[in-house]
Amino acid sequence: MTFEEKPEGNGSLVDENQLDLGAKHQANGKPAASVRAKLPARQEAKAKCSLPRKSLSTYTWQEIQRHNQETDQWLVINRKVYDVTGWADRHPGGRLVLNHCAGEDATDVFRAMHPDPDIVRLYLKPLLIGELAPEEPNQERNKNSQLVEDFQELRRTLETLNMFNANLGFFFLHLAQVLILEALAWVIVWHFGSGWLITIFISFLLTVAQAQGSFLQHDTGHLCIFKKPKWNRLMQKFVMSHLKGISAKWWNNRHFQHHVKPNIYSKDPDIDVGPFFVIGDLQPVKYGKNKIKFINYEKQHLYFHVSWVPFLIPVYFNLDSILAMYRRRDWEDIAWVSTFYIRHFITFGPFYGIFGTMVLIYLVKLLESLWVAYITQMNHIPMKISTEENQDWFSSQVLTTCNVEQSFFNDWFTGHLNFQIEHHLFPTMPRHNYHKVAPLVKSLCAKHGLPYVNKPILKAFGDVIRALKKSGALWKEAYCMHPET
Repeated sequence: MTFEEKPEGNGSLVDENQLDLGAKHQANGKPAASVRAKLPARQEAKAKCSLPRKSLSTYTWQEIQRHNQETDQWLVINRKVYDVTGWADRHPGGRLVLNHCAGEDATDVFRAMHPDPDIVRLYLKPLLIGELAPEEPNQERNKNSQLVEDFQELRRTLETLNMFNANLGFFFLHLAQVLILEALAWVIVWHFGSGWLITIFISFLLTVAQAQGSFLQHDTGHLCIFKKPKWNRLMQKFVMSHLKGISAKWWNNRHFQHHVKPNIYSKDPDIDVGPFFVIGDLQPVKYGKNKIKFINYEKQHLYFHVSWVPFLIPVYFNLDSILAMYRRRDWEDIAWVSTFYIRHFITFGPFYGIFGTMVLIYLVKLLESLWVAYITQMNHIPMKISTEENQDWFSSQVLTTCNVEQSFFNDWFTGHLNFQIEHHLFPTMPRHNYHKVAPLVKSLCAKHGLPYVNKPILKAFGDVIRALKKSGALWKEAYCMHPET
């Protein structure tokens, strides 16, 4: 079955109950005025498909690649050309995700991020402006067409094997784990009081709940659990905003950019750690040549432990989330996040008071940060970090990610992010299936001569420090070799 016959849908892009078809496009691809339509997704899709086809303009890759600016964004999906410029600001996954792929073939990234096969017809058709000229290849000429075809065949095989179907019992147990730990912490304080030993003990219980909640909301953000996007969204708001106190929309807008362009300077927010750190091979040299020295980067592998690790969640994530909600005036998100603090003041306030409860929240988030910071960095910081190279989807994910060896503890401790390669290739796949598809991914890597990096967890943690130390040394060398002019 071709992609035209069964396109990948867009669970994260359009909610079936909140569809806005106000931006119909003329033949030149620019928005024209129209009324809003609020029809059920499948009904509208069926109506759209029954319309007679119009002849489409044809474009070469050279023409398409010129439309890669924020004010002029074209995408190619399954040889069809779409102008997403006017619609980008309404993209629920964030406008920057589209901008990062502008002027490129986005077939594989589109299929990877959007699991619903019906909603795609609703938002793509009004944006369609043409197709690739018949003599043009399916992908840009710099891409390995055989590798692209092999990966697409692998995905079709995994779909046939139902590897994208979730085991609801698996995720129910993970949610139950989080809720039981939260309740147990309160019961212990209620029964035994709020002494120092009790406070330390419940802090560890709440830390486990928070970390495991992070992994669970990550699943819902990628629409991995329920077939209907709205249930995943609701579940994510409950876990991320109510149980963890962070904006779900802020997380999605940030995280989707990371998935689309991992380890790409200026496009992946997860490696935007300046001016306090320099990472990779290019940024340190650039900083060194330009005499940029906000801090002694040669020592960054040492102060990483006292700056990045403990403050990632309680300071940076929380403040950035709050600022994002305020700038957007997102009252729904603000209400959800507020319930996190209200719940804590109701449950722990009688024992610790307002100030004590805030200290408890901060302590738990600090401990969670010590855990999650290493988990999120071990798979990417030691890998290839570069400027935009417009590689094929498979290569761009495999070269910038690595796995950590499987074990029951590693799976639980990392939320199955020890299978980072499989997760990046198939973000909407339920994590309990990663280990099943890993041998097939490894085989495809071997066929095309790509590294499939799989390491022990302690080595993965150590590689983060070694990578930072190497980058610091590159900065120092460039800084000393280029005297000020």
